[in-house]
Amino acid sequence: MRRLILLIILPLLALCVFTGLVRSGPRGTIQQADLAEKRIYAYRDWQSVGVILHRGDRFTIEAEGEWLYTPVGGYNGPEGHKIYWAPDFYPLPGGPRGGCLIGRIGESGQPFYVGRGHGSTAVSNGTLYLRINDDMLSDNEGSLTVV
Repeated sequence: MRRLILLIILPLLALCVFTGLVRSGPRGTIQQADLAEKRIYAYRDWQSVGVILHRGDRFTIEAEGEWLYTPVGGYNGPEGHKIYWAPDFYPLPGGPRGGCLIGRIGESGQPFYVGRGHGSTAVSNGTLYLRINDDMLSDNEGSLTVV
């Protein structure tokens, strides 16, 4: 009986491995149509796009549209405001501009710049989150679309 089970299971396992039914590594390409949430709103905190990344996955994010980062500065795209830089108390301070699109992997992941487009390798496992690089969200308007 054991021999019969082994004769059935081993070939099935080999078939699964060789046909890609069981695989490791990258999970394949996720298109915009696959995203649970395509719009990222300027007045909301971290927003999941419904994609779970695994350490080592390659990913690319592209965004378009305009949102209002500051009432006195006018609308800007995902690259951020042309004049205002992100102060030390923003989610991603220093180099990037205020009002730019930023991302993180997981609930407590390190924020990274996205802007109009960003490609990288996931350094950890977790859900992909996006948001505007701003500390006060209540005066923001508009949204960007992840494409």
